[in-house]
Amino acid sequence: MKIESIEVWRMNLGNTRPYTIAFKTVDDVDCVFVKLNLENSTFGLGAGNPSQQVVGESLDDTLNTLSEENLEFLIGRDIREFYGLLDEVVRNFPKTPAARAALDIAIHDAFTKHLGVPLAMFLGQKIRSMATSVTIGIKNVEDTLKEAQEYYEMGFRVLKVKTGKDVDEDIERMVKLREVYGNQMIVRVDANQGYDVAALKKFYDKTGKLDIELIEQPTPAMDIQLLKQLPDPIKAIIAADESLLSPKDAFTLASPPGASGIFNIKLMKSGGIYPGRQIAMIADVSGTDLMWGCNDESAVSISAALHTALCFSNTKYLDLDGSLDLVVDAVSGGFQIKDGWMSVTDKPGLGVELLQQVSGGTL
Repeated sequence: MKIESIEVWRMNLGNTRPYTIAFKTVDDVDCVFVKLNLENSTFGLGAGNPSQQVVGESLDDTLNTLSEENLEFLIGRDIREFYGLLDEVVRNFPKTPAARAALDIAIHDAFTKHLGVPLAMFLGQKIRSMATSVTIGIKNVEDTLKEAQEYYEMGFRVLKVKTGKDVDEDIERMVKLREVYGNQMIVRVDANQGYDVAALKKFYDKTGKLDIELIEQPTPAMDIQLLKQLPDPIKAIIAADESLLSPKDAFTLASPPGASGIFNIKLMKSGGIYPGRQIAMIADVSGTDLMWGCNDESAVSISAALHTALCFSNTKYLDLDGSLDLVVDAVSGGFQIKDGWMSVTDKPGLGVELLQQVSGGTL
């Protein structure tokens, strides 16, 4: 079954809830979509939205990488060359992981639609459902509590709170959340590289009795040795994020002494499902737990991450709320969510349905 054509377009998805993290404010969401058409009218969908501050790739870079000229190597190829195609995508576009992810996801979607099975079934699903966290940006104490209440009333019971600008205010926010919710809310934090070692240890010491589930990427991403030198109890609850861009990074992080007890895999960092699974396998053999995260993304790539996450027994944490605050999307479906618990559908491939296509032709 050959690949007949590939369509690529850019779409603004909006954002109903802008938020601030340690190094940027997110107030709008643009995404690049890929539609990979097979000769029998079956098609696979992919999507890419990079974080330029993390991977050095802009959305324009993503779009330019996915030019007609650059994708000629896929036209006429048999989708059953599955792993060979995925490997060529990695080798052809080494510097643009979101572009790779969009192609990689589309290939996975098309191939498993060709097989007539959900992607999770093909990958070996081990977990039926898991709760995702929802994210609160950097805000003052009052606004943090207000947003937490909104999520609580919606049924969510896992919060991820962005920190990293003012450690004393961060500590106060944690104290107040515990005073209000007790053990009714799981709380994890993400400092987005905003702490130095002194601030991290202060946060850890002052919140030690508050049962903070994990601390995501507290220190600068490039200084992996700094993480490796931290006390073991702190490392155990650290999730490496911006430090983890590739399988090679996973190997470095896991090599003794390990740098973190948790890997946060994002398809937009790793370059898609194929390298994301390589990272997950390194985590498995090194005894590292998995967290699957995201940028602000279409349900296409969120679904891809969820299908993949549920196929690893060492997946312990989900942070896949990236499509929940979009104004519009190019697709519907892909996953089910109730009271914060996510599961995939039984439809072939990713299980998403294309709604609109604003460039690259009409359906």
